[in-house]
Amino acid sequence: MEICRRNDEIEISELDPFLAELLRQIPASANPEGVPAAEERIFSPPTNGKETEICAEWKLYVEPELRRLFQTATQTVAADLEQLNGNENKFANRTLRIPSKHADAWLSALNQARLVIAAKYHFTDGELSDQFRSPIGSRRDLSLFQVNFYGFLQEFILRELGGWEQGPGSGG
Repeated sequence: MEICRRNDEIEISELDPFLAELLRQIPASANPEGVPAAEERIFSPPTNGKETEICAEWKLYVEPELRRLFQTATQTVAADLEQLNGNENKFANRTLRIPSKHADAWLSALNQARLVIAAKYHFTDGELSDQFRSPIGSRRDLSLFQVNFYGFLQEFILRELGGWEQGPGSGG
């Protein structure tokens, strides 16, 4: 797999079928429904629950807008991922091009997916930071790999966003 910035896009080329499938799972993985711990984490109020009036206003005014923003980001990512659904050989490597204007949506959807997966499998901080994890032997191991892969993509997108903000020829 190769990732680079090409013109006004992030290009992920030589994307093998396994990683392409993990990318296709972003929209479903980002959905917190049915995972109360994920809902709690993603839509946590700004206080520890002691200030009930603030929490009630948060739930009434902020949470619906957050849900809408998260859904819009996930829809943008799902539309970009349509590039991976061609009729060509399903065992061939693919290329995914993400327009720079979609970078924020990708960061949001990847973050949501990571939070939902981590909550669903009750990963500890130690597991999430273990860079020397053993090979994938279970669905839980695969999910941890997925969280780390999505984090890697977030890191790359953030690094590239810094380059776009600086503009061409500005040394970054």
